[in-house]
Amino acid sequence: MKKDELRTKLTPIQYEVTQKNGTEPPFHNEYWDNFQEGIYVDIVSGKPLFSSKDKYDAGCGWPSFTKPIESQEIAENLDTSFGMIRTEVRSKTADSHLGHVFDDGPGENGLRYCINSAALKFIPVEEMEEQGYGEYLKFFKKQK
Repeated sequence: MKKDELRTKLTPIQYEVTQKNGTEPPFHNEYWDNFQEGIYVDIVSGKPLFSSKDKYDAGCGWPSFTKPIESQEIAENLDTSFGMIRTEVRSKTADSHLGHVFDDGPGENGLRYCINSAALKFIPVEEMEEQGYGEYLKFFKKQK
């Protein structure tokens, strides 16, 4: 999708974050405190990125995940902006800036994917089938 098309499709904050490597304010974004069951997809491409099963409250004010739902859809790049050394996270298909990954997370891999809500669209589990994400329902099936 071309930049001018994206400007009309995305809100100003979604464009700033995904296309200009911006960051939305902590605690003042759509999904930082959302704990409904479902998946988070790239706002630009619609590709699945993260699951609510891997989301946790890191206390940082942005949605935080222990791992991506589809690791092949995530690209990691060195980010030395603002005098820091960090690992930027981007979506491979749309090349959207998503956020950063840090090594201070819980779980077996010790990672915290700190992601901007503006880069994501949340698909509740009850809408996943109708929106074309039925194959991911397996992650939400109750164990017998």
